[in-house]
Amino acid sequence: MVQVLTQQADYQTARKYWNKLKERLSKEGSESVTNCHRLKLPAADGKNYLTDVATAETLLRLV
Repeated sequence: MVQVLTQQADYQTARKYWNKLKERLSKEGSESVTNCHRLKLPAADGKNYLTDVATAETLLRLV
């Protein structure tokens, strides 16, 4: 989602952006970041990785 919103071609750049944004929002006490949970989801390489997930409401607040 962040990759699309920030129009980044490289997912690593989008990942760094999201990590920095989470850090800043956490410092501000944002409820949106608190509502983002991590689940193990399958990736293209077939392995499961912890991935931040959120409800539609939380995603819209972040947008």
